[in-house]
Amino acid sequence: MIVRRPQEAQRPTREQLDRAIRRCQDFFRRCQHPEGYWCGELESNPTMEAEYLLLTYFLGKVDRERWRKATNSILKRQREDGSWGQYYEAPGDLSTSIECYFALKLAGYSPDCEALQKARQFILKRGGVAGARVFTKVWLALFGQWDWRGTPNMPPELIFAPSWLPLNIYAFSSWARATIVPMFIILTRHPTCPVPAWACIDELYARPRDQTDYSLPRPSIGWGWARLLYRVDRALGILERLPVHPFRRRAEEKIVDWIVRHQEADGCWGGIQPPWVYSLIALHHLGFPLDHPVTEVIRKGLAGFEGFAIEDDDACVIQACMSPVWDTCLVQSALLDSGVPDSDPTVRQSTRWLLDRQILVSGDWQVRARKVKPGGWAFEFHNDHYPDIDDTSEVIMALSLVRLGLEEEPRRQRAIERGVDWLLALQCKNGGWAAFDKDNDRALLAKLPFSDFGETVDPPSADVTAHIVEMLGKLGYPLDFPPLRRAYRFLRKEQEEDGSWFGRWGVNYIYGVGAVLPALAAIGEDMGQPYIRRAVGWLLAHQNNGGGWGESCGSYVDPALHGVGPSTASQTAWALLALLAAGEADSLAVRNGIGFLLETQAEEGCWDEPYFTGTGFPGYGVGERRSKLPNPGELGYQGLDMPAGFMINYHMYRNCWPLLALGRYSRLRDGDSAHSDYSNTLESGDRPMPGGRQEKK
Repeated sequence: MIVRRPQEAQRPTREQLDRAIRRCQDFFRRCQHPEGYWCGELESNPTMEAEYLLLTYFLGKVDRERWRKATNSILKRQREDGSWGQYYEAPGDLSTSIECYFALKLAGYSPDCEALQKARQFILKRGGVAGARVFTKVWLALFGQWDWRGTPNMPPELIFAPSWLPLNIYAFSSWARATIVPMFIILTRHPTCPVPAWACIDELYARPRDQTDYSLPRPSIGWGWARLLYRVDRALGILERLPVHPFRRRAEEKIVDWIVRHQEADGCWGGIQPPWVYSLIALHHLGFPLDHPVTEVIRKGLAGFEGFAIEDDDACVIQACMSPVWDTCLVQSALLDSGVPDSDPTVRQSTRWLLDRQILVSGDWQVRARKVKPGGWAFEFHNDHYPDIDDTSEVIMALSLVRLGLEEEPRRQRAIERGVDWLLALQCKNGGWAAFDKDNDRALLAKLPFSDFGETVDPPSADVTAHIVEMLGKLGYPLDFPPLRRAYRFLRKEQEEDGSWFGRWGVNYIYGVGAVLPALAAIGEDMGQPYIRRAVGWLLAHQNNGGGWGESCGSYVDPALHGVGPSTASQTAWALLALLAAGEADSLAVRNGIGFLLETQAEEGCWDEPYFTGTGFPGYGVGERRSKLPNPGELGYQGLDMPAGFMINYHMYRNCWPLLALGRYSRLRDGDSAHSDYSNTLESGDRPMPGGRQEKK
């Protein structure tokens, strides 16, 4: 490992620190919504705009002015080689480029224009349409640009499978489940919306279409589950050609009922783009009459989807999701940790808004956690069926830093108690916590021919578990509290040999270490232990010249990139939070890291960060780090283009995490241990216990 030793920076003065903190606090005051929340842009990749164009064409809801703006957004993100990619500075991705090309052509762009000529050269060089991922082929098949024979078989009758069977909808992760249910309709009925001849993309085929092999890629190695499930898929295709399917109508009725019941108040499904668009396509294809209640569901769904757009005079960006709860709890914690009093109107507003967002109705998580009362928070404005475990822990930490007036304080305490009860009930068997469900870890599902994109299951991760451990520590739970003890063992087991931790939901090992070390400090761990010093040593070895830290999204597919990348404000803040937790406040590394944040802060109090530091899907299928990455040609292999991944740039990260780090450093460097974030935030007599009980002193 090459150790990069940054040049020494001067210890920042109190005036410099206070000015930087005040600037950022003022920035957040300015951008708070009148209702009390914060919500930054959630940037992903241009398939969002491309699929919006395709969806509205399929539904017959084309808005030419919005199409103009969406195509401008697609063209703005085209690379010099004609491609489009999954994240900032990523190599071009074949599937993303195909979808963007088709959308632009459908919008009226000539194949002879420079943008499409360059894109076509890239696509053909990479193998053409036949090499695209399954979801891209499904989109193409919807418009007659791919043969439905080349898509997986998912019979609707699978909706009847009970939850105890290995293959049932609740064995899939929450996001995959909400996508697969409408896919039962799409992959069986094979709806097709014809496009004009001039919009066809035959020119993207490496071989003539009548000579193209439309079969699904055959697993090339061994006789394991992947090969067996491939044969099962082929057998299902043969059965599908039978003239009679006695349970088909009832299955489709049950699917429609499931989709309708899972629509949220804002029209979404699961709060994210994939289940949203596929639910709209499935319901639209079934052809309900205008006076049918499902027609209103479709109308509401399309209107809500367009509400995810960020639009100006010339561009329209479609967000894959919105993150108001996540952004608000992180910003509130950063404000309070940096010295804003809990009596401040900004904090009072955000606290009340968060309290109003607690979910007190049933959801899919109860399939594996029966008889558990709801009490979590979602990531989005509306997602009652899928409260988010990570969000809930961070919301509780934000709420624990506040004291309200006599009338409102009991409500805050009840919200924390109920949230803690819910989290403890969702702890997995191995001691960790996942993102949405309990014990959702059947890796077999990642072997399905359907599963060549994203993550199919939702196993526990070190970063989510660390946030809950940190929450429990701040609430005053002792290490001998059984759930906390199990979680501690899980974190110890998950540590890499080099001392780092894998980051499932943030990029990547810097995020993992930045979550785990503050959690361990919060529960009173001896931060001088060898395993912790290994983590500190890993961070020190990966600090960039200039004082910052950075890590490429490519670290998920290339071990040489672990902890390696251009410095970013968010990743520098994560590293600093870890080092501060480990007692390194006076170290050269921390001084240089703080110096990087001070030097790169803009006058308006924020930071510039084009790099993607959030993770939707690493693209492993199983949702957790692989012990050994596949080699080229093996099932699941991906290069730096990460065709099976989905990366995110949370525009709020660049500001809330640095403010949190600056605030903690400001206190710790002056020895203000009485207000250190690593001391308990509740007196032990106020500690919420499972079932709403109070632990007595």
